[in-house]
Amino acid sequence: MSLTRHESATTRLQRSELAVPGSNPALFRKALESEADYVFLDLEDAVAPTDKEQARKNVVAGLVEHDWRERGKTICVRINGIDTHYMYRDVVDVVEQAGHRLDVVLVPKVGVPADVYLVDALLTQIEAARRVPQRVGIEVLIETALGMANVEAIAQSSRRLEAMHFGVADFAASVRARTVSIGGLNPDYPGDQWHAALSRMVTASRAYGLRAIDGPYGDFKDPEGFLAAARRAAALGCEGKWAIHPSQIALANEVFTPPPAEVQRAKRILAALDDAAREGRGAAQLDGRMIDAASARMAQNIVQIAAAIEARRKPALAGRGA
Repeated sequence: MSLTRHESATTRLQRSELAVPGSNPALFRKALESEADYVFLDLEDAVAPTDKEQARKNVVAGLVEHDWRERGKTICVRINGIDTHYMYRDVVDVVEQAGHRLDVVLVPKVGVPADVYLVDALLTQIEAARRVPQRVGIEVLIETALGMANVEAIAQSSRRLEAMHFGVADFAASVRARTVSIGGLNPDYPGDQWHAALSRMVTASRAYGLRAIDGPYGDFKDPEGFLAAARRAAALGCEGKWAIHPSQIALANEVFTPPPAEVQRAKRILAALDDAAREGRGAAQLDGRMIDAASARMAQNIVQIAAAIEARRKPALAGRGA
């Protein structure tokens, strides 16, 4: 193990990430009551230019009015890109008026580390001026060729940075990939054409202590396609996926929730290795298979995820009066 280690970002359960247009506040309550782990109120692509200012007001009101944390959710706002004139007002208005109710800001189309630095600097000044009690985190969308080319540097750009998301639609446009749908597969390609890019982002994320999240699957009437995409992302190391429609929430939660049998086996692995350590052995056997320190690290990941899911479930039940 290298002596160089990067501390993990703030731990958040992020199996399912529901996107909600800021221009449609009628959906805020439904998002609050959904089973999504994480909700982002969108000021960017889901909002028409003529609706940007009103959407910003809606988002501020939605943050203040609803207690997202009490329902066990991470609450985020996706701001507009730093290449637009909307971005600075998104950060200033939302954080000045509702920063105490906000967990994370999601920055789209990040291309270089300086893009993150700009948002970090704004947040730092606003938090100091308004005495925001809790530091707002930053998450970034890697969705351009430039962003992917600089993904390792971006991963080190800010101590606020918590996660990277793969924005497959804009990435496809940026690299001029031929594709049949958002997040779908092109039958002309022998496999998953997003594999290499997603794997690179996951590796950069994990190297620097960040969470890795897969982006949208556009055809919400194709649950099997969504499940297949989510399983591929999970296999590569992602810990969650976007839901652009409520019907995708349960699918994402299903894929990124370890099955009970898997959790039990992980606990047995840890117990068996504890017993081996007490006997002075570094490895052990379980069900006819060798297990060692690497097995313990994999098992610990599963146990931690299961514990986080249980912790999120308790406030959600309390919010329903259960």
